[in-house]
Amino acid sequence: MKRIVLLGSTGSIGTSALDVIGKHRDRFRVVALAAGTNIGLLKEQILAFQPAVAAVKDGELAEKLRESLGVQGKKTSILWGSSGYEEAASLREGDLVLSAMVGAAGLVPTMAAIEAGKDIALANKETLVTAGRIVTDRVLSKGVRLIPVDSEHSAIFQCLEGQDRDRLKRILLTASGGPFFRLPKEAFGKITPADALRHPNWVMGKKITIDSATMMNKGLEVIEARWLFDVDAGRIDVIIHPQSIIHSMVEFRDGSVLAQLGIPDMRVPISYALGYPHRLEDGRFAPDFLKTGPLEFHPPDPDRFPCLGLAFRAVREGGSLPAVLNGANEIAVEAFLSGRIAFTDIPRVIEKTMDVHGSFEPRNIGEVLDADRWSRKTTLEFIEKEIDEP
Repeated sequence: MKRIVLLGSTGSIGTSALDVIGKHRDRFRVVALAAGTNIGLLKEQILAFQPAVAAVKDGELAEKLRESLGVQGKKTSILWGSSGYEEAASLREGDLVLSAMVGAAGLVPTMAAIEAGKDIALANKETLVTAGRIVTDRVLSKGVRLIPVDSEHSAIFQCLEGQDRDRLKRILLTASGGPFFRLPKEAFGKITPADALRHPNWVMGKKITIDSATMMNKGLEVIEARWLFDVDAGRIDVIIHPQSIIHSMVEFRDGSVLAQLGIPDMRVPISYALGYPHRLEDGRFAPDFLKTGPLEFHPPDPDRFPCLGLAFRAVREGGSLPAVLNGANEIAVEAFLSGRIAFTDIPRVIEKTMDVHGSFEPRNIGEVLDADRWSRKTTLEFIEKEIDEP
């Protein structure tokens, strides 16, 4: 029986993970859940899985959740705030922590889990984007496993299983291209949030869906892959594959290429991460290759998707710049979703923030968080100035 701590239980990854766990209750037990503000859904999850601990964003929400649960939830201790998230992440009873909180907020509890010696199933890419060197160093020193959950990184992880890493030539990260892959560049200025949220293949949360539309998501995955697989960014290529059947590939020095294929459903890589090193029984997700049709591959257009180039710049320059890139992107995406800036403004304000940042090498998580806070504040100032002075 593997005991699971789930950080980000009410998001798209969290709910998919609980769907997988619910179908394999003989193999998994949920011991802790952590969410943000969706206490209605969290209540349902608590009643369904009876965790020892649940954590929410603040004390007021914690009190509302306690009142809502009443005697039904008396077996679950309700925690709140950053200390509550850290306590849940490092819970003694936990064997595997699935880190699926959205954005940089997942960094601190994930580090708490690593420090507590927990294996990590990582769905929060920002953990490695913002603090890759620090996180991977601690993973090695604590002797824990870091198992990727992103479909692309799970694919690479699976392709590299049992292989001689010294023979790896390059990583080929596939990208769907999002909803605007074939949209003429001159039409980008008219893109609305509703347009950007209509992803052709994947059902995801709002933030990651916008990141897919700008291809920032793929840029963040490049940075994540650099740390997960200890590969220089110069050996990571991005290829647009609109069908999202091949989730990524690895090329070896003898010219061989291995690929992992599957339907675009996050329950597949979640299942692999939860069950690792064993595969769970579930034949629902096998693709029907007689119906998938042709598989296409295209190079990304850097002029139409400048966010991808910004991410490559950040990983090449390193230091605190990836954290700045990530923080600026989160603020820019929020501003776009709220109608404050245009879709084409997202890469522009991110680049402005990167240009004025004095990059440094963070020595600890505190310095990573300092860079993140600076980035968010600076990006917000740029956005507010442009709104006041169009």
